[in-house]
Amino acid sequence: MVDTTKIYIKNMVCPRCIKVVSEEFGKLGFDIRSIKLGEVELENKLSENDYENISKVLVENGFELIDDKRSRIIDKIKTSIIELVHYHKDKPEHVNISDYLVENIGYDYSYLSRIFSEVESITIEKYLIYQKIERVKELLIYDELTLSEIAWDLGYSSVQHLSNQFKKITGLSPSHFKKLKDNKRKPLDKV
Repeated sequence: MVDTTKIYIKNMVCPRCIKVVSEEFGKLGFDIRSIKLGEVELENKLSENDYENISKVLVENGFELIDDKRSRIIDKIKTSIIELVHYHKDKPEHVNISDYLVENIGYDYSYLSRIFSEVESITIEKYLIYQKIERVKELLIYDELTLSEIAWDLGYSSVQHLSNQFKKITGLSPSHFKKLKDNKRKPLDKV
C-alpha cells in the first residue's frame, strides 16, 4: 500500500486538465473524494500496482506524479499563480503575490522563494510576469478588452507599464503582437 490518499500531479494547469484526470481515474476504477489543479484526493489508499498504473496513465496524458516535498511545493506555487492570473474571477483588484502564496500554500515566503529559485532557476516574480504576459496574449487574441482594461485586470499600474513589460518579454509591442496572424502563445505548462 502507498500510505496516502492524496496524489500530487505536475502539469495540471486548467479546468480541462481536471476533466481529463478525473475521467482517467474513473476508467481505472478509483473513487475521487476531491480534485483540483495539481492535486487529487482519493477515497481509498493505493497499492503499489495502482500507483504505477496511475503514473503510466498520467504520463500518457502529459502529466506526471510528484513524489517529493520540494516538487509538490513548487507545483503548488505554479498552480496558485496560474489560477490567480488565468482563472481567478473574484480576485481582489491588486494582489500581493507573497501574501497570496503564503495564504494558499502555508509556508513562509522566503522559503517558497528560495526553493522555487533553486529548482526553477527563475524567481517567483519572473514566473508571475511570464504568466501575466501569456494572459495578455490570450486577451489580445480574443480582442474583447482594450489594452487599458487588460492592464487594470492584471494589476498593472498603467498601460505603459504593461506595454514595456510585454515588449521586454516578447520583443513586440502589444499592438504589433495583435496584428500577427501566427500569434505565438505558449501552453501554460511550458511557460
